[in-house]
Amino acid sequence: MSAVPAKYQGLRSFAFGDGPRLADELLDLVIKGVKTATCSTEDEPNTSTPGERWIVVDGRGTPRCVIETADVTYRRFGEVDAAFAYEEGEGDRSLAYWRKAHRTYFGRQGKFREDMMLMCERFRLVEVF
Repeated sequence: MSAVPAKYQGLRSFAFGDGPRLADELLDLVIKGVKTATCSTEDEPNTSTPGERWIVVDGRGTPRCVIETADVTYRRFGEVDAAFAYEEGEGDRSLAYWRKAHRTYFGRQGKFREDMMLMCERFRLVEVF
């Protein structure tokens, strides 16, 4: 991770999505300031706490920016609201789009259930490399 400034060395890193193309698309939204939230299943290892910083890598694994977790809540899939869907920044930013896209995303992973619990995280962009 030589492209990472010394002050961020040692932070955990991750890529958004489940493949290189989606990782790059979502990272682009983060860098543009459109995407300020994300969600994952509660059983994923990358749980976060407010104030924690993360290195976000692109679809090739290259470090591209640092984000800082602002807020973490746990909600069932059906409890995600329009405000959170908008902050995720994907598609037309509507709740309907969010539900369709996330049914597909979690379905690819074999994890989708209407009552599944999600870790819903809001974050801020700290620095772009």
